[in-house]
Amino acid sequence: MSQRDPFERAETVLDVQNLVKHFPQTKGLFMPRKAGAVRAVDDVSFSLRRGETLGIVGESGCGKSTLAKLLMRLEQPDSGAVTFRGEDFLSLRGEELRRMRRKIQIIFQDPYTSLNPRMSVGDIIAEPFKLHPDAKPAEGVRNRVKELLDVVGLNPDHINRYPHQFSGGQRQRIGIARGLALKPDVIICDEPVSALDVSVQAQVMNLLEDLQKEFGLSYIFIAHDLSVVRHISDRVGVMYLGKMAELGRHEDVYSGPAHPYTQALLSAVPVPDPTLRGRREQIVLKGDPPNPADPPSGCRFRTRCWKATDICAEVEPELIVRPGISQQAACHHAEQNESVAAID
Repeated sequence: MSQRDPFERAETVLDVQNLVKHFPQTKGLFMPRKAGAVRAVDDVSFSLRRGETLGIVGESGCGKSTLAKLLMRLEQPDSGAVTFRGEDFLSLRGEELRRMRRKIQIIFQDPYTSLNPRMSVGDIIAEPFKLHPDAKPAEGVRNRVKELLDVVGLNPDHINRYPHQFSGGQRQRIGIARGLALKPDVIICDEPVSALDVSVQAQVMNLLEDLQKEFGLSYIFIAHDLSVVRHISDRVGVMYLGKMAELGRHEDVYSGPAHPYTQALLSAVPVPDPTLRGRREQIVLKGDPPNPADPPSGCRFRTRCWKATDICAEVEPELIVRPGISQQAACHHAEQNESVAAID
């Protein structure tokens, strides 16, 4: 039995409905013509509540980073709706969009390329105030930058240093400080710890959790490492080939995965204790992921799924709560399977 959702009555800050982004493909050098489209994000829906962390996981090429760009308006979706605090985020233009962008910030994956090497740390963190001069703090930009350095665990006296004088973990803290500068409500974390050592990963994740409690932040945490997502997320969405395969509280998804793809992912998580390795079913998927420009009919996972039947090729399954299952699953044959759940 699933425990009660602690965010059940929390305010919904971000609501995404049927988001679609296809990238057209062309053939021909001198007279290029359209030859299909890569369905990077295809009918994705979810919501995010205040103070909540939604983890998004999936293998490379499933559409996670494209989803982040759509939510930041770095890419324009083909269709769908994104509502931020009751406002239609996709319809905003000009000054209205710039004003709203203060409230949704992003932390990038690579701390070595996301910081300008020619700018001092102080200038990097102060840059948001140049783009939004009406948001300049009353105490002065320099004092605010020093305060932000202290908040993320860095020495404020290092404000005039340059990125090459910091380690990878420290650079990511600088990126976090920059993301906090405009006091956002939502921060999109696009694989923020994948380029860091394991010990540093834990420090950065603990920092993100502390900041969330202090400032009431909501996170969309994108990663391919299931253990990282389990540690930090309240809910988890599993993406496959541009679609959401499973979505629910992290306790439900990890203790009893319902979608076969989620079951296969969790069965591949290494078990540190050799005495426990034989207790978990290992699932080896056949074949390679299909071409996102030409996905299979019906369920996109059916070509690699051991449960596939005729209906899987004919009818695309909806992402709904299935009978006897706490989380949503886009599978005609969804059932909880505790034998493949990750073992702590």
